[in-house]
Amino acid sequence: MAAATAAVFALLMASALAGAAAGGDIVHHDDEAPKIPGCSNDFILVKVQSWVNGKEDDEYVGVGARFGPQIVSKEKHANRTRLMLADPIDCCTSPKEKVSGDILLVQRGKCKFTKKAKFAEAAGASGIIIINHVHELYKMVCEKNETDLDINIPAVLLPRDAGFALHTQYSPDRPVVDTAEVFLWLMAVGTVLCASYWSAWSAREALCEQEKLLKDGREVLLNVENGGSSGMIDINVASAIMFVVVASCFLIMLYKMMSSWFVELLVVIFCIGGVEGLQTCLVALLSRWFRAASESFFKVPFFGAVSYLTLAVSPFCIVFAVLWAVHRHFTYAWIGQDILGIALIITVIQIVRVPNLKVGSVLLSCAFFYDIFWVFVSKRWFHESVMIVVARGDKTDEDGVPMLLKIPRMFDPWGGYSIIGFGDILLPGLLVAFALRYDWAAKKSLQTGYFLWSMVGYGSGLLITYVALNLMDGHGQPALLYIVPFTLGALISLGWKRGELWNLWSKGEPERVCPHHMHMQPQPKTGPVDPSSC
Repeated sequence: MAAATAAVFALLMASALAGAAAGGDIVHHDDEAPKIPGCSNDFILVKVQSWVNGKEDDEYVGVGARFGPQIVSKEKHANRTRLMLADPIDCCTSPKEKVSGDILLVQRGKCKFTKKAKFAEAAGASGIIIINHVHELYKMVCEKNETDLDINIPAVLLPRDAGFALHTQYSPDRPVVDTAEVFLWLMAVGTVLCASYWSAWSAREALCEQEKLLKDGREVLLNVENGGSSGMIDINVASAIMFVVVASCFLIMLYKMMSSWFVELLVVIFCIGGVEGLQTCLVALLSRWFRAASESFFKVPFFGAVSYLTLAVSPFCIVFAVLWAVHRHFTYAWIGQDILGIALIITVIQIVRVPNLKVGSVLLSCAFFYDIFWVFVSKRWFHESVMIVVARGDKTDEDGVPMLLKIPRMFDPWGGYSIIGFGDILLPGLLVAFALRYDWAAKKSLQTGYFLWSMVGYGSGLLITYVALNLMDGHGQPALLYIVPFTLGALISLGWKRGELWNLWSKGEPERVCPHHMHMQPQPKTGPVDPSSC
């Protein structure tokens, strides 16, 4: 990125807020943070004074690093130096352009502070200003096992608000709507759409097969009303509530145990789920063309009967997931993560079912409060948003946890990714899939059914989420805060208006012809049997 046409007071002086009155710098002596050769500076508050077109502008207060040279404490000894935005913005790899004595403005990112400073110095920078990702200031320290600490440029950390203000002065305007958000919206809506149609198709095939067997007078272990179709799991109210409780416990565990090794464990778990999801989706698609291979089975130890088509597809899925895991730090790795994530979400929505509107309402209502609590309310107890910290993968070198769909912000000078959590797609998707299954069972058209309006509700709620995200200047938003009222509200309102709310709420399916009872009834001597009655 080209250097900004402004100057910043770069060799920073000790904060004038109280330093002058005290007759010296504002220094914090910390014996707990490790001091090692090359990393033994005291933590000192510093002032960053900015100029725009030769005129003095705002000033910002940050903290100096343990490493690097001591920052000059007299304003008259400081120099004015141009400010330049790093490219890449986190400076976790070597800058693409030579800096030629400018000061680099970088984001916190996921790599070590010392790593940023080394890359900045190697590119020719005279200093580095790091913008923290939270409002608080961190102490920029070195790890105990670091040895290469020959850093000869000063480093200062600014809090998030000050950094954003400084960045805004010296960078191009951010786009009102980044294309990444548009594509992420399309990706989320498309995933729910595909998963809903697959779920409804599977349910209809299972129902047709059951009715065929019942008409033939065979004993069937399958019971649609009480157990769901084979291979599918119907959740109930208790499991819906328990899901949110377990999710909260898991989120706290992620927050408390967040470290590199724990993220590695999450990557392994994600890969296992991604392989299963990708395999299930590919087998379902390819079985249309390779029916013989999909209907021929081979017994595998520990796995039981497995189709030949599954055996053929599995190696590809495993290799795909392993390649993503190995190369997940590359700039293009988001593509593999999204493919595995979408396949996993579609598979779960196809297998797990909401049997009626009552269960769907309980599930989404609990998820509604869950999202709000862990994004907003958790700040009161943990002093930061637990959900956002876990999603970003703070305290690790990873670019967030893998349980996300993400797309790089291509036209944003800040860079980074637009993300959406699996739960923001999966949980509303279960309700949308229920709506389509009901419509098909009731033989409703697209206009007279519930699926179209639940999809419109989901898309509108997600759209409002991104609008709120931009209005709040990028502060994380709980997507279910907006999605749940639109999606659930559409179904309940339509059901009430059409007089079908009780049927949706309790039974979750329309009145159906009972072919088994009809078959067992003695037929009258005259006249045909009425097919609309049991």
